[in-house]
Amino acid sequence: MKFSKGFYAILFVTVFFLFSCVSSIRYTNEEIKDFPLDVQQKIIKGEVAPGMTPQQVRYAWGPPDLTKSLEPQGGKPREEWIYTSGVGIFKTKLIFVDGKLTYIISSEPGKFPD
Repeated sequence: MKFSKGFYAILFVTVFFLFSCVSSIRYTNEEIKDFPLDVQQKIIKGEVAPGMTPQQVRYAWGPPDLTKSLEPQGGKPREEWIYTSGVGIFKTKLIFVDGKLTYIISSEPGKFPD
């Protein structure tokens, strides 16, 4: 069976639309219910803030595109998470110190992952 170019165009647009409508919810209410109310509200809004744990950030933004272990500072472990744009350009870097979000560095202030 042979399909026309129009069929493939419609198929492409349909598939693209379906994948772009996939829900970005990365948690259930049960998973976040024990967090402080302000943290729950940030997660629901897709926001991060200093003091959040890596798990809380994952619930808010999803997994990072890249992670790096950094040299400990003052005996405290440090980790860097990098979120990029769809084409791999640096967008936001998060630094965790001793399991808490400490620094937010963005190439696009005010814009964060979806």
